[in-house]
Amino acid sequence: MKQIRIGNQTSFSADTPSEPFEYAIANGFDAFEWFIDKKPGNGGWDDDDIDTEMRVLIKSKATEAGITLSVHAPWHANPLRDQGITLLMKNIAFADEIGAGLLNMHLYMDNGINDYLEAITPIIEKTAKLGINLSIENTVYTNSEDFNKLFAVLQKSSRPKNVGMCLDLGHANLSAESRNDYLKFVDRLEPHVPIIHVHMHENYGDSDTHLPIFAGPAGEADSGVREFLMWLKRSKFTGSIILEQWPDPPSLLNQARDRLYCIWEEK
Repeated sequence: MKQIRIGNQTSFSADTPSEPFEYAIANGFDAFEWFIDKKPGNGGWDDDDIDTEMRVLIKSKATEAGITLSVHAPWHANPLRDQGITLLMKNIAFADEIGAGLLNMHLYMDNGINDYLEAITPIIEKTAKLGINLSIENTVYTNSEDFNKLFAVLQKSSRPKNVGMCLDLGHANLSAESRNDYLKFVDRLEPHVPIIHVHMHENYGDSDTHLPIFAGPAGEADSGVREFLMWLKRSKFTGSIILEQWPDPPSLLNQARDRLYCIWEEK
């Protein structure tokens, strides 16, 4: 029996914000992520573009289709900067109204771990109150030790325990410590770091190209992906794997999902 869910994500390159969501429903995906990624004059969407009626419809459609929803906060929602917390609180409200069980945000190391945790404490408390998990994602500028330290501090604090890591495989492949070797990043994560969400895409170590999995290096040799999935299995991972792209053709998402499930279910 499957222990994970695999889904896709909204994209600024889609014709409408809901097009990838409707695709997920039509093609039997069991997870979906709403990424607030509005680009001036170039598509995308933000909270203000989804009215109350649409939010109710999203929740209803996801429930009917058995899809687990998550929300990805925008890049510029940095809690260490002006308006960052305000934006994140809007994201939480959106997540709550569509019935999403997880909010994802990035780790910002501008002022160190303690200042970051102090800044996001209201976010942790608000999501916990609403029964929403909070995942903190590695960017191309962070490394595994940042997360080892972050969760070591979190474990010792009195903050709610609804926080885990979103492991972004493509970003791990671009991290200075593990360029072109994302398994090195994974292997350096200590057991106390809870992986509750995964973003899966790949690249050739040169830029954050968000290639569909198996459309880049893994298309030639998939041993790294296989080892990563087995690592997730050993870690008792039960969250969602989000395919972070809207490829042409979208059927590449189906192919990636089906192959990932096939590997996952191998003994």
